[in-house]
Amino acid sequence: MEGSELARLAQVMDQLRSPGGCPWDGEQTHESLLKYLLEESYEFVDAVHSDNRVDMREELGDVLLQVYFHARIAQEHPTDPFTIEEIAKTIADKLVRRHPHVFAGVEVNSSEEVVQNWEALKRQEKGRTSALDGIAMAQPALPLIEKLLHRASSHGVNVDAPDSVDLATTADESAVGQAFLAVIAWAQANGVDAESALRKQALLLSQQIAANEAR
Repeated sequence: MEGSELARLAQVMDQLRSPGGCPWDGEQTHESLLKYLLEESYEFVDAVHSDNRVDMREELGDVLLQVYFHARIAQEHPTDPFTIEEIAKTIADKLVRRHPHVFAGVEVNSSEEVVQNWEALKRQEKGRTSALDGIAMAQPALPLIEKLLHRASSHGVNVDAPDSVDLATTADESAVGQAFLAVIAWAQANGVDAESALRKQALLLSQQIAANEAR
């Protein structure tokens, strides 16, 4: 990586974080940066949806900065430090292990088989036995439910999800939660990405609001 822009980014981040560098950068922690990681990720999502190549390049750079920033902070840990090189090695090794059809001569007939192999290898590597193992419970509720339903299905676990929505029911927290669960389960059963579908409706709604304001 020496001489590359990735190496330059690591050097810039090191100077910002080191004594005599930037006071703000020097004060940051993994915890204080989490909101920026989420914010930059969402901004990249916006750039993709708008198909703006200039913004995509810039926002990917901002996401990359967050990775390098966290890596630089990780170097300073007193008992368990790690570097950006170790991070890269870890993910490269994982990609090789999880793609035996590319690197180890395993034959697959479809992308579905690739996903099944990936999940099986992940469970084997991490010693996971529960459908809940490794799920990020802090993620937003809609993708969390999608993930839970997917994991339950892939592990052969039956889920007692409602199969219909009664809009005449009194709207309390439980009823609304059940309604959302029913719709997301319905979407997943039909191969529809509920998050993407809802996001597209939100975009249409924003366009409608803008059009009405312009009248």
